[in-house]
Amino acid sequence: MHILKTITLSLSALLICATQGEANAAEAASGKLVVYTSQAPEIAQQTIDAFKAAYPDVQVEWTRNGTTQLMNVLQTEMLAGDVKADVLLVADSINLGALKKDGKLMAYTDAPVGNISPDFYDKDKTWFGTKIIATVIAYNTKNATPVDSWMALTEPQNKGQVAVPSPLYSGAALYHLHTAINTPDIGWAFYQKLAQNGITPEGGNGPALKAVASGMAKYGVITDADIIRAKKQGSPIDLVYPKEGASFVTEPVAILSGAHNVPAAKAFVDFMLSPQSQQLVAKQGNRPIESGIAAPEGFAPLDSIKLLTLDSDKAVADDKEVRAKFTEIFGG
Repeated sequence: MHILKTITLSLSALLICATQGEANAAEAASGKLVVYTSQAPEIAQQTIDAFKAAYPDVQVEWTRNGTTQLMNVLQTEMLAGDVKADVLLVADSINLGALKKDGKLMAYTDAPVGNISPDFYDKDKTWFGTKIIATVIAYNTKNATPVDSWMALTEPQNKGQVAVPSPLYSGAALYHLHTAINTPDIGWAFYQKLAQNGITPEGGNGPALKAVASGMAKYGVITDADIIRAKKQGSPIDLVYPKEGASFVTEPVAILSGAHNVPAAKAFVDFMLSPQSQQLVAKQGNRPIESGIAAPEGFAPLDSIKLLTLDSDKAVADDKEVRAKFTEIFGG
């Protein structure tokens, strides 16, 4: 009986300490935090507003652009010795892997990853996935029939009728490029045949989505969450998870090694991985990274999808060569 009482008291003490620790962390987070993100503007605003509600003493400045554009800005700032960002929240881990390789990311060993699969964060804890976003085939339900293969998009009848984001702009598109060329049933042939079929990748997922939803394009290579949201809003658009498999990004968050406000930066990572934020991810129409929080209606169960994995270290090593070949194929 005394042992049980002692255990109960000990557990209570641990709970109090944990709660006080979280409260102290919240109190320690203050001052200005600068976030660079590739989230869509309205989603980014919701994310920042929710973080500020949880950490009211932190003043957030945020900049939104395509992942590649943000990386270009960051590289320019690094060369000038004037990096403004504390935290990155971008589409893919290839760009973050390159920064990690150069020693530009800070390891956060105490990040709260208990409810997240190790497949979705860096083994050295320099970046952490926040959601699962698969790239799939979109089609206009009024003027196109669904197809279940990436290669079907390269057939002659679809000449000039496929909207494809550019990997030179979009992080998700870059991740898809690296994944596709390393998948035997897709490979470089997919992009070569797209080029031969009069397709020019450009911009991000937003413009590609509008092209398909408006009927300007019959098909698109677009992220599933964007398609599902548009469909729910009444757009004549739907999606297919291709039989060869779908690439996916996790929109990782990372702290830069030269962060000006480390406590606030850690608080931002804590928030992005918290149940509160993961519930917001679902409310925003995305698939949460935490398996215990259900995806919104319209998402296929994860176990019914063939997700294509990617060796991120290889992608980082090959990235310059891959971008160059992509540019050569499309005459950029």
